[in-house]
Amino acid sequence: MQDLKAKVAVITGAAEGIGKAIAVAAAAEGMRLILADIHQELLDKTVTELRQSGAEVIGVVTDVSKENEIQNLADQAYAQFGQVHLLVNNAGVAFAKSAWETTAKDWEWIMGINLYGITHAIRIFVPRMLAGNEVAHIVNTASVAGLIAEPALAAYNVSKFGVVALSESLQHDLNLRQAKIGVSVLCPSWVKTRITDAERNRKTEDRIQVEQLEKVSVKTGAAINKAVEAGIAPQQVARDVINAVKNNTFYILTHPETKAAVAIRSDDILQGRAPTLLPI
Repeated sequence: MQDLKAKVAVITGAAEGIGKAIAVAAAAEGMRLILADIHQELLDKTVTELRQSGAEVIGVVTDVSKENEIQNLADQAYAQFGQVHLLVNNAGVAFAKSAWETTAKDWEWIMGINLYGITHAIRIFVPRMLAGNEVAHIVNTASVAGLIAEPALAAYNVSKFGVVALSESLQHDLNLRQAKIGVSVLCPSWVKTRITDAERNRKTEDRIQVEQLEKVSVKTGAAINKAVEAGIAPQQVARDVINAVKNNTFYILTHPETKAAVAIRSDDILQGRAPTLLPI
């Protein structure tokens, strides 16, 4: 989809971080925007900023884990613009815990947003995008953790491996129908965002009690927080996303070292070895 001018983009998790950066980059291409986020105040601020820059944009408060709210997002997008050309499923959360410390509520929360938020969007948006019969594209935000499992991130890893597999399956399904819809899966490594503070969205009683975690989990979580703080700017990721949409690139790898890590994992599999623990 080379020409993005006047095309319509729906972006979830768009109030800040990678989602906001993608929205800004899409607006710079002349796209019309529907931005979704669970944070009303942050979403309103981002919408206002983009309107002041001349963009045509609306905001829809959305909890992507709830199918009815994704349905509302789609209904508003089509009512406002009549078509969707770019769907960016970007909303995501994370936390650091060992596999055995992760509770049922932890699993429900992270899978509901990171994976089911995307399955809801695919089920609701794709039939309408197919019916529109226009060139379109879908970007699903996974992570390098969807390609290589990291320690203390069992639930996050599972959700992101799921996003990669879902995106690959979606690509196959669309290809079998010779659809005009391209697919990309975004697999960034460390990016400077507030994802490590994602628990601010949870009920107080469901939040992680650090003092109850094993010391190794706390130490690993601190290392992850430090890596995120030193990560690349979201704007760099957004540029990679726009380029991928224009060039129909499937795997979006934002960090050069990711390819080497994937090669190590592939060799581990071929040799039957236990997975190599790579440095954070």
